[in-house]
Amino acid sequence: MSVISAILNPKSVAVVGASNDPAKLTGRPIAFLQGQGYKGAIYPINPRYNEIAGLKSYASAADLPDVPDLALVLIGANRVIEAVRDLSAKGTKAAVVLASGFGESGDEGRALQAALHEAAGDMRILGPNTIGLVNLTDRIPLTASGAMEMTDFPVGKVALLSQSGGILGSLLSRAVARGIGFSKLVATGNEADLEVSDFLDALAEDDATQVVALYLETIRNVAAFRKAAVKVIAAGKSIVAYKVGRSESGARSAVSHTGALAGADEVYDALFAQLGVIRAQTFADLIDIPAALAQGRVMAGKRVAIVTSTGGAATVVADNVGLMGLDMPPPDVETSAKLLGLELKEAALDRNPIDVTLAGLRPDLFRSILRILAESPSYDAIAVVVGSSSIAQPDLVAQPVLESLSLTDKPILAYVSPDAPHIVRHLNSSGIPAFAAPESCASALAALVPVAPLQVSEARSAKAVDCSDIPAGSLNEADAKALFARFGVPVTREVVAATAEEAATAAQGFDGPVVIKILSNEILHKSEVGGVALNVAPADVGTTCAQMLEKVRAATTAKVDGFLVQEMVKGGVEMILGFNRDPQLGNYLLLGAGGVTTELYQDVAIRLLPISRAEARSMIDEVKAGALLKGFRGKPVADIDALVDTVLSFADMVETLGDRLEEAEINPVFVLPQGQGARAGDSLIVLR
Repeated sequence: MSVISAILNPKSVAVVGASNDPAKLTGRPIAFLQGQGYKGAIYPINPRYNEIAGLKSYASAADLPDVPDLALVLIGANRVIEAVRDLSAKGTKAAVVLASGFGESGDEGRALQAALHEAAGDMRILGPNTIGLVNLTDRIPLTASGAMEMTDFPVGKVALLSQSGGILGSLLSRAVARGIGFSKLVATGNEADLEVSDFLDALAEDDATQVVALYLETIRNVAAFRKAAVKVIAAGKSIVAYKVGRSESGARSAVSHTGALAGADEVYDALFAQLGVIRAQTFADLIDIPAALAQGRVMAGKRVAIVTSTGGAATVVADNVGLMGLDMPPPDVETSAKLLGLELKEAALDRNPIDVTLAGLRPDLFRSILRILAESPSYDAIAVVVGSSSIAQPDLVAQPVLESLSLTDKPILAYVSPDAPHIVRHLNSSGIPAFAAPESCASALAALVPVAPLQVSEARSAKAVDCSDIPAGSLNEADAKALFARFGVPVTREVVAATAEEAATAAQGFDGPVVIKILSNEILHKSEVGGVALNVAPADVGTTCAQMLEKVRAATTAKVDGFLVQEMVKGGVEMILGFNRDPQLGNYLLLGAGGVTTELYQDVAIRLLPISRAEARSMIDEVKAGALLKGFRGKPVADIDALVDTVLSFADMVETLGDRLEEAEINPVFVLPQGQGARAGDSLIVLR
């Protein structure tokens, strides 16, 4: 038996600190287990009692007659370490530590949490600071939470993993009120040992789970999370994540544009998109979207049919469906003919929404319309709007909708327009995802449109390039481009000049006007101090350099190494390519609209490393500036393949330099017309 299996489905449970009073927190776990008919052995551990809840009580783990699979540790933080050490010595596979006062409480608590981990030895720990877990599939509650004090838990195909015990209880109560069932509930707490990723990995193989809902405050081990998410998605299951902390910028103070363009939340967006994880935009989505996905049906396209018994509510749903990027086409000719063949003059049958308000609430009519829509090639999903006339007799709508499920594999959802929780619960309990808000219904429909993970299995190895000779600190532009070029990044043709006179001589070797830049490893944004001049005629280079040096000297005391004489690139699309490091999620690349308007447009795509060629290509498709590369309004098609090559070469450099790399950016990357390649126009690198 694996550790996670022993936690989710233990054959025996020890309860450390159990009491005889089921009304107390310490008395609840045994009361819950017995109340749910748990068939395994239960071992209360409390030296003050000989018997608890009709079971023999033991003084310590050492006194137990057998080795328990799992232990619930209910005692205070000051006594936990000893109890955990005893359980580990006994050979217990895992312990759930409910006590708080550990890592969440400051330095002293973090030290206590480290001692807890050490005391556990080979035994795994869930928590501390957790309310525990509940295996609803097998009716095994392993918790002391008062949120579990209910007799009727709807069992379903959604597993909920939460880093907050309070939020888990909140979601459970909301779902139960809606008639939405769960398979497993796990609160991971402080994650001193076992994390969300461990349970996510195990749920990939859980036949009772179709959807995993995640409430995340952070991801502590991104590699483990990525591996587990890939496993779940490959198993044909869905993951829906609600990540808090969206309002925190997370962007560190950086000298590159890249540091200002992406905060922590945007990097989480990128991670989820790469893995195929659906991000819940609202707290309600964390219940609504999994409930829809648990039906096991997905949309083949984006076309939605709405059937309504109340016209106004259908308009609200239609509006929200459109805002989610879904389509609501009218019926095709054949479908329209079938609908009109029902001969109901008081119903609007040849349009979408299909409105039967004036025809009254007639189950036979709903059956006929749903059958026609189920057979129609025009629609990928059906949304039924339930009006106030259903309040007294919810089955008048529920039964026809339920019967229609056997006619099609298309998703069928319901929006309940009046405030009628009993109808919502009735529909959900009957297998029809139902929603009390039109926005929720639309979000759920959008989540049913399959989106392939951006991450692919194609493996790439970074180029083996020796960088041991590169010094620490900021590199001037010439040295930065030389480093980029080692990895295959194409750069502009340029010459380093120590003086204005050398620059004037160098300019004679160029065919036409040139770009003049101040060269300094201490000036990272040259244009801000007057250190860039464009379209300079070769004859004017000497004068331009002298004037530039005067401006720069007036603006800064930074050391100047000379000048860079660079070819004037024309006819290209300007992009930005940058690197940044998220303290939790790791290294990522950023690609977007480049040049002086970079931060103005904020048009970027983000990918965590490593990336494949397909992922690099998808970054171009994601940004609005990508349209400029594809021949926007008669412009020449740009050399997209060359840009992809540049992105991958840049990624190779980032992976090779590893932790040495502090900042790296190319802005702009000139992407020339197809067949002419790309060029790094301006470069920045800072090495630790």
